[in-house]
Amino acid sequence: MGLGGISVTQLLIILGIVILVFGTKKLKNIGSDLGGALKGFKSAMKEDGEEKSEDSPPQIEEEKDTFDVKAEKVEETADEKQS
Repeated sequence: MGLGGISVTQLLIILGIVILVFGTKKLKNIGSDLGGALKGFKSAMKEDGEEKSEDSPPQIEEEKDTFDVKAEKVEETADEKQS
């Protein structure tokens, strides 16, 4: 008994039929294409995970002295213009 009631000889017969139908060259191309697709999928999933971690707000490690400053335009008076 092999996988789910399929014996090893039945798997070999199926493999032989697939090789006869598609040929070894076509199977090699299909395998490399499938491997490339899986590799691309894994890298995309990895990049997506990194983007989510970058979107989170940065953690403040240490509080530093900061100043909130608002710039306002002040009109000069006549006395200040003469000086």
